[in-house]
Amino acid sequence: MLAKTVRIVPQARAGIVERFGKYKGTLPAGLNIVVPFIDKVRYLIDLREQVVSFPPQPVITEDNLVVSIDTVIYFQVTDPVAATYEIANYIQAIEQLTMTTLRNIVGGMDLEETLTSRDSINTGLRGVLDEATGKWGIRVNRVELKGIDPPPSIKDAMEKQMRADRDKRALILSAEGQRQSAILTAEGNKQSQILNAEGDRESQILRAQADREAAILRAQGEGQAIQTVFQAIHDGQPDQSLLAYQYLQMMPKIAEGSANKVWVIPSEITKAMEGLGSSIHEIAGIPRDASPRKRVDMGPSEPQLPRGSDDDGTSATNEAVQRAIAEAEIAASPGKLRPTTSEGTPGSDGPLGLGDTGDPEAPAGQ
Repeated sequence: MLAKTVRIVPQARAGIVERFGKYKGTLPAGLNIVVPFIDKVRYLIDLREQVVSFPPQPVITEDNLVVSIDTVIYFQVTDPVAATYEIANYIQAIEQLTMTTLRNIVGGMDLEETLTSRDSINTGLRGVLDEATGKWGIRVNRVELKGIDPPPSIKDAMEKQMRADRDKRALILSAEGQRQSAILTAEGNKQSQILNAEGDRESQILRAQADREAAILRAQGEGQAIQTVFQAIHDGQPDQSLLAYQYLQMMPKIAEGSANKVWVIPSEITKAMEGLGSSIHEIAGIPRDASPRKRVDMGPSEPQLPRGSDDDGTSATNEAVQRAIAEAEIAASPGKLRPTTSEGTPGSDGPLGLGDTGDPEAPAGQ
């Protein structure tokens, strides 16, 4: 009697009490007292959130492909009385309702959309199930698609497509890399060629400027040398004897060489020899005027001798030069022609020494 009177209901449970087969009340969690033999606790309803996983079900998509979809339902009993008396087996009812709703939703999608639209399918299932199970005292909290399995042939085709897509992207990336590499290489070659061309142009310009300056300096040097020689010749007042002596000096050079068996003497040399033998004749081209002629400005006519410590302003090393100048002045005076030698000393009767010819107009030294 005591055991049938006192009933203990666990936490998060609800007991449905019937009296003579009719609903009497709901026992909450804890200690409860019922009338023995009259009241009877018929059902204990679990009020916690429950998870039910349904086995895979075949579903036909819009493009006539059969896929297997298994779902997971998260629900909770909110009204124990409705869950007991409004539906005989609410779990089976939820399963069937889930399958029919899933076929309805997936039937309007193709395979690609089905595989990529899990969120929209879950949202549609939850809305339909929550509306249908509300009168059963059940609230559907969440619906999840645990797996979508297409046929094996479709899997193979999808794998091939995925592999082809990845190969395509790999080829595209490789081609883009090669394109960028070729562009960068071409730009580098272009910059290198431009820099090389600029360097060649600048080097050619500098080389041309250097050649031009060298040619100018060389020409200036040659011009100055020619002017110096020309001025020295005119300042030295060359006469017939000097030219004849120069011809005689050139004759051994003409005969140089082991292969020179026969050589021709120019006619000018014979004329020079005639001038050596007689001071009466004159070689054409020797000017009568023995005064120095200055064609270009070569500086002061008198030599600038360095100053020494002597009283007369000349050093001991320049005495020979002074003597040569004095002898040249004596030889240039008219009526005082003196014989000279090839060594340049007066008074000797050498082969080049010439005496007084008696011609007052002849240059000095003839």
